[in-house]
Amino acid sequence: MNTQPAEHRPAGLAFAYVTSLFFAWGFVTALIDPLIQAVKRVFDLTTAEAMLTASAWFIAYGVASLPAGWILSRLGYSRAIIAALGAMVLGCVLVPLATLVDVYALVLASLFIIASGVTLLQVAANPLSAALGEPRTAHLRLTFSQAFNSLGATLGPVIGSTILLTGGVFAADAVITPAARGESLRSIDFAFLAVGAFFAVVAFFLWTARRRIEAAVADRRPEQAASPLAAFRSGWAVFGGAAIFFYVGAEVTIGALLIPFISSAEGLGLPPHEAGHMVGWYYWGAAMVGRFVGSALLTRVPAGYLLSICTIIAAALALVVTQSEGATAAYAALGVGFFNSIMFPTIFSLTLERSSASASATSGLLVFGIIGGAILPPLAGAVADAAGAVGPAFFIPFAGYLFLVAFALACARTTRLARRQAAAASD
Repeated sequence: MNTQPAEHRPAGLAFAYVTSLFFAWGFVTALIDPLIQAVKRVFDLTTAEAMLTASAWFIAYGVASLPAGWILSRLGYSRAIIAALGAMVLGCVLVPLATLVDVYALVLASLFIIASGVTLLQVAANPLSAALGEPRTAHLRLTFSQAFNSLGATLGPVIGSTILLTGGVFAADAVITPAARGESLRSIDFAFLAVGAFFAVVAFFLWTARRRIEAAVADRRPEQAASPLAAFRSGWAVFGGAAIFFYVGAEVTIGALLIPFISSAEGLGLPPHEAGHMVGWYYWGAAMVGRFVGSALLTRVPAGYLLSICTIIAAALALVVTQSEGATAAYAALGVGFFNSIMFPTIFSLTLERSSASASATSGLLVFGIIGGAILPPLAGAVADAAGAVGPAFFIPFAGYLFLVAFALACARTTRLARRQAAAASD
């Protein structure tokens, strides 16, 4: 017999659905890493051109984040999530059409549509996960959901590399013939149709449960977000937005560079699909572990101090990659993932604490900063093309981490000053 109170069961079921969404968008976002290498070979692109795959994805955050709050306030949680999933399914279906006509630009357009849906999904699913249950356990629920997001980000490159980077143009000693290209293009189709089918199934179940979801959060109706432009009046909000820009840009750039770097003579010389497995397990997997380690450390170490340590080490590791080769460079690049783990949420919270703008406007500007993932990868690709090697491209994330060091030290300094003032006031 089920002794759970009836009013808790719908919320629990809805939370399970929402948590599956965290896994799904983590998976499909990390799928971009092996996809970059796949389109580079299939469409015969330069590194900079292939990096536009990441740009098409992350520029959607800058565009779609602006109306996302308004859409959420008009539709409510469940309908906004279903609309987001609909956009994601549409984008996944358009990928095979883009490969059928053999136009790379249409692949980019399809990715933009999927990522626009992911943006709205994140805007709606994060607060919904926190709202589905008792307020005192909201942090636990959100942390649990984010753990599944990290799991998806870990498995995305592993499974994606197996599908996208084997056979066809990636077969041993393969000659890029029309037949080989066709096989690789069908692999891309299969990957996105499978992901789209998953999104469609989840959307169906959420549609059937939409009334129960809205009933479970009836007293927590989402409010329309303030314009991110209002946050420009706060220096800390602008500083934090720039920090998010450089953090996401650096993280995405390294993720995009790792497969070609590890599979090259500069790195470990592994086949691309094996390099993709390493990216999943050692880069994104380390970030997942780091989230749990970082959460424990943040209970004892001030956030600004811990962020300073992580950004300094990440910058040092990126510099090591530019100055070395082989296993040293490869494992230094992979090691950055562990120290990336706490950066996004810590930058977010430190900025909200210090910003003089409203939390809604500040959050909007911080989300807009994710567009850094669209800007820095092509710059790194251009450096790699000019140098004829991938290693020098790590100067781009290195520069980004230097900015993050400055932000972290500034936050640590304000924490120290606040403590001194509090101590002086108590004397």
